Amino acid sequence: MISQHSTAPIVQSSIDFPMKHRLLRVNELVKRELSGIITREVTFDAALVTINQVNVTPDLKKAHVFVSVLGAESGPSVLAKLESHRTAFQAELARNVVLKYTPHLIFHLDDSIERGTRVIEILQKLETPTGEKE
Repeated sequence: MISQHSTAPIVQSSIDFPMKHRLLRVNELVKRELSGIITREVTFDAALVTINQVNVTPDLKKAHVFVSVLGAESGPSVLAKLESHRTAFQAELARNVVLKYTPHLIFHLDDSIERGTRVIEILQKLETPTGEKE
């Protein structure tokens, strides 16, 4: 007779959880170190550049870095500047963070702040009373 209680899923879930937790810690560590490196190595004249999120792949070989830009400098020019310094960032990251592999940095422009601001503006327009239905 086959038992309906199997321990395989329980073992599998206990193995997956620490791995996901570790990846979250790696993401935060790379984000914090990379923020410091960019602050020290590169100056942006008319922009405030912020790293919003870093997603390191599970094999630790690639890191998608989401950057937001506030100010007069355009997003594509900031991404080009970051991309031109990518190898120096990776070398400095390898010196500061001990990982099996130093991830290849892939920069993306993150417009979530602008989208959020736009949503808030739309909601505020909807909330303003017209004065007719009071």
